[in-house]
Amino acid sequence: MAESIREVAKSAAAIVKGMGVTLKELLSPTVTEDYPDAPPRFQERYRGVHVLQRDENGLEKCVACFLCAAACPANCIYIEAAENTDEVRISGGERYAKVYNIDYSRCIFCGYCVEACPTDAITHGHGFEVASYNTSTLIMRKEQLLAPLPASKAQASEEALAESKA
Repeated sequence: MAESIREVAKSAAAIVKGMGVTLKELLSPTVTEDYPDAPPRFQERYRGVHVLQRDENGLEKCVACFLCAAACPANCIYIEAAENTDEVRISGGERYAKVYNIDYSRCIFCGYCVEACPTDAITHGHGFEVASYNTSTLIMRKEQLLAPLPASKAQASEEALAESKA
């Protein structure tokens, strides 16, 4: 009989403890994201859509070493290399990525490509809206992945374009 009373007391204590947690959560404020109306806040380590970085001169950091494609377990990165010339300089190295595609229908956002890159050319951004009903739109090309030119370089290139038209 004493055993069954202890059993009932243990069960009652467990119920009271569970209800205490429930009431505490019930009275705490709700955490809600106002996503369509306000931009979401991500942690710094969030792995979103990739970004191909540029150096301080506006040149691409990618030197087409293929290490990111080799490290990718999903095999979703496709690169074609081309040689830099003295007249046309795309990156700081001898080569540059003429074609750089990432297939987001296969990418698992593991970050191995970012870790493998010796020049820190590829990083994870905070973009997350890549859903699509058409899988062909999930292949991001180099032009879509490139970081925008620094403001000073963008202004200088606009001025050079205006002068060439004049």
